Amino acid sequence: MSVVEQYARAHVVTDADILAQDQDAVPVVLRYDPESDPRSVRIGLPGREAHEWTFSRSLLEQGLRAPAGSGDVRVWPCGRVQAVVEFHSAQGVSVVQFETKALMRFLRRTYLAAEAPVPH
Repeated sequence: MSVVEQYARAHVVTDADILAQDQDAVPVVLRYDPESDPRSVRIGLPGREAHEWTFSRSLLEQGLRAPAGSGDVRVWPCGRVQAVVEFHSAQGVSVVQFETKALMRFLRRTYLAAEAPVPH
């Protein structure tokens, strides 16, 4: 089993972005380590105070089809080609918009990694 790390472009949504409609994408890191926690995925957000969120892989998968949430994380589809992940913390709320195909590709890779035989 091997670690899956995938870089994706995402939009961090703020009140200013809603007005501007011209958001710049930021690099986000999607990680999965089947040996340390086979049921969880991690999303690393950039910024001055970079954050990494760990949550259920099944939550991410469910949220691509219909709104889903658990604890401090919410995921929901946004139109046909995008999905939103919302993170709650003591500092506030971060709302991140992804292309659904990037998240689906990441999920497929996590399932392949979890099924991979251990090398001898």
